[in-house]
Amino acid sequence: MAVRMGHEQTAGPRPQGAAGEPPSAPWKASVVAERARIIVNQAVNAEYRHLVVACGEDAARAVPGQFFQLLCPAPPTGERPFLRRPMSLYGADPAKRQVEFLYKVAGAGTRGLETLAAGDDLDLMGPLGRGFALDANWRHIVAVGRGAGLATLAPLAATARRRGIGVAAILSARRPDLLVSRDLFRSQGAEVIAVTDSQSSSGPANVERILRRLIADDRCDAFFTCGSSRLMRVQQRLAREFGLPGQVALEQQMACGIGLCHCCVRDFNVNGEILSRRVCWDGPVFDLMEALP
Repeated sequence: MAVRMGHEQTAGPRPQGAAGEPPSAPWKASVVAERARIIVNQAVNAEYRHLVVACGEDAARAVPGQFFQLLCPAPPTGERPFLRRPMSLYGADPAKRQVEFLYKVAGAGTRGLETLAAGDDLDLMGPLGRGFALDANWRHIVAVGRGAGLATLAPLAATARRRGIGVAAILSARRPDLLVSRDLFRSQGAEVIAVTDSQSSSGPANVERILRRLIADDRCDAFFTCGSSRLMRVQQRLAREFGLPGQVALEQQMACGIGLCHCCVRDFNVNGEILSRRVCWDGPVFDLMEALP
């Protein structure tokens, strides 16, 4: 059952903001919460779990870069999570009416989420925020992710493939077994370049060498990144040097997820002016060159 929450807005595009604010984007008339049904909730490695839920039509139309707010059950330890947990989209299938997430068991909320089994209900709110945008003129994009960013960037592969855009994915992690999105990128025809701490290949200098090679081969029309401030700075420097566009999905602690509490405010450099924006409402995807580490 879907429930229309508060924070009502006029249907259609959001109003254009004042100078320096992000452009308008399509937005629902209200935030939607529903009781979704667990299909799969299983471990994929020592740290991450794959969650697939059956959901309504609105949720299943989520786009890469958007996120959901999950109301996690209490874990066996007796703690009671008070706030919803933000979770970036890992996959969406409108035909099957399903959405997918990758999550790391780290706190009370995700420990409670881990206890859910197939057939259990999950209170799901979303999709929320602004996702990634692909330009029809691009032929090749480069995705650079680390940690949870590997999940956030993964849905880009299928969207890019449907639009005839090639993808090179540089995936960074502590160890090879934590490269959770490698198979998904490959299944969509992306070139996967894995760099890990354990193999001493994940440092910014090596990633910059890889990126310069892709640019020299005319295989980088835009950057997409999430999960590492150090690697974001490398891409910002190269974007400035070669005149390339880019987008970054920012990770930030959130409370309401719908722009009311201002818990997730960050500063951005917009044409030399420092502006404060809410990651949940104005993002979580932003122009690469405006983001501050």
